Amino acid sequence: MEKRAGVDREAVAEDWRSRGFSCELWRDPPGQVWKDYVHPTDELLMILEGVVELEMQGRRLRPKAGEEILIPAKTVHTVRNAGKSESKWLYGYKERAL
Repeated sequence: MEKRAGVDREAVAEDWRSRGFSCELWRDPPGQVWKDYVHPTDELLMILEGVVELEMQGRRLRPKAGEEILIPAKTVHTVRNAGKSESKWLYGYKERAL
């Protein structure tokens, strides 16, 4: 069971799965920017390490490690590693009902 910055990844993954979301780990080098992304389904994001900045719906957020952020379906959003080291974060997409 891996814990980072006080976050129990296994527990987060179990919680997200119970709510119908996937849960994967992502890593970005310093300066990486994912600009103006849109997904057809809700997305959850949780920072494990580093400084990540999120822009959506006219707001700029810098979530703390362990803080869960919901990015609603079809919301234009930009995510950037605003720190000087690699950032690590969890992300998950709402699974579509069959």
